[in-house]
Parts: sequence; C-alpha cells; structure tokens
Amino acid sequence: MEIDREGLAGFLRGRRTATQPEDVGLPRGQRRRTDGLRREEVAALCHMSADYYARLERSRGPQPSTQMAAAIAQGLHLTLDERDHLFRLAGHHPPLRGPTSEHVSPGLQAVLDRLQDVPAEIVTELGETLRQTPLGVALTGDASERRGPARSLGYRWFTDPAARALHPPEDHDGYSRLYASGLRELVAKRGPGSRAAQLGERLLGESDEFRAIWQAHVVGLRPSEVKRYVHPQVGLLELSCQTLVDPAQSHILLVYTAVPGTESAERLRLLSVLGSQPLAGIR
Repeated sequence: MEIDREGLAGFLRGRRTATQPEDVGLPRGQRRRTDGLRREEVAALCHMSADYYARLERSRGPQPSTQMAAAIAQGLHLTLDERDHLFRLAGHHPPLRGPTSEHVSPGLQAVLDRLQDVPAEIVTELGETLRQTPLGVALTGDASERRGPARSLGYRWFTDPAARALHPPEDHDGYSRLYASGLRELVAKRGPGSRAAQLGERLLGESDEFRAIWQAHVVGLRPSEVKRYVHPQVGLLELSCQTLVDPAQSHILLVYTAVPGTESAERLRLLSVLGSQPLAGIR
C-alpha cells in the first residue's frame, strides 16, 4: 500500500480540530482560541515531536511507521473504524481487531481520563497494562517500562519476586492459583496457537510452582473484590476493585478505591501526595 499524504493530512487536521481538550483529558484554559486541539497538544498525546506531527498535517515528512500510526490513533482517541482508515491513509494494513488489539476504545479511555484521583488502569485479558492513571503508576509502578512477556502480570507473578512484594505473603498462594486458573481458561478459549498458549508454555518451562498448579487443572477461580497491597512508602492498603469491560477488545478497566474514613483511605491520600516518584522494588 502507498501512503496518501494529502488524505492523511486532511484527516489529521479534521480530527484535531473536531477534538476538544476535555475529550482527551486536557484542561481547556481561558485563553484558548484554537478550534479543537493545538498541534503541540496532539504531538504530546501521541508521544512525538511537534515538528514531526506538523509535517504530517502539511503533507510532508516520512511515512509514519505502524507504531507511529498506532500512537496517533490512540492519542487522538480514534474509534476502530477511524484507526483503520488512518492506517490505510498512512500506507499500512490495519491491525487485527479483537483480543490481540491494544487500541483502547475512546469510551473506555474517556472514563479513565476522568479518574485522575484514584488508582486505575486498563488491562488486556493477559493482564498487560495499557493505560494507567498517575495514582495507578504510584501504586503498582510504571507499566510503560515493561517489555515482552513481563508486560503480563501473571507472567511476572511467577518469574519476578518484585511482583509478589506488592502483596502480603499470606495472599500469595491465592494469587498463584488465580493467575494459573485464569490462563488455563484463556488458553481453552483462544486455542493452542494463541498468545495465551505461548505464555503458558513459557511459564511451564520457567516456574515449578506454575507447572504444579497447571497440572492440577485448576479452573473457575475469580478475583476477590478487595485487594491488599503493601506499598513501600505508605504501607498496607486494602482497596476495593471495580471493573468495566470492553467486550469488543477484551479490555478491562480496573478502578481501586478505599472505604472512606479507613486507614487505607488516609494512606491512599498520602500516596497521591507522594506521587509516582521511582520506588525501589516496584517494576
């Protein structure tokens, strides 16, 4: 496929001017005169330079890579149909839809954007964190730094002691059985050639504990609504976890809250003050 530079430029300009700051979680401000978003705002949302984005809108510059096209689609909060159109204009075949997709729907992203005062994250069915609120980063670490199979919480649970350090030792056995159970059900649902199956095969070769639980064929376990975290700075947190599911993409929004007036609520407030500065032991 060939890039349609004029079509891509026009589409980007149209989406930028039609998108309001509040649509993407940005403050409007009192001196805004631009219709929609500014170019530098879009560039920041897409994690690229303002000059690079400006050249795209002016029908100049290099052909965007598939990774860059995906970043633009996510930054502008495009729907799946709009994302696919963007990819074709950029000269690429659109990514597959469904459980392997990492494109967060605009609706789910909009909900997350409005949850800046609580820990929250959007995850895939394999437990890969796609988006986090700042307080979510402060609670469990920056997911953007994880690569390969380590993006999956279930994989990290059986291979990285730092993942377990976030929870009280008496909860570890329950989490081990839960993650192995969930992965076994997912392998049966997605099939032997799926990413879930590949992750299972990898864990069978790397973790004796996972292998023992896997061979027991444990299924049907479901997570508790209350999760306990041991944070290195604020201590023990007991948080309720509410979920919102996007069935089209198999993405899950997880929102963590503390009961008002409890010690956990006070510690969560303290964590919001401390912010997401790097913490030893959290990866």
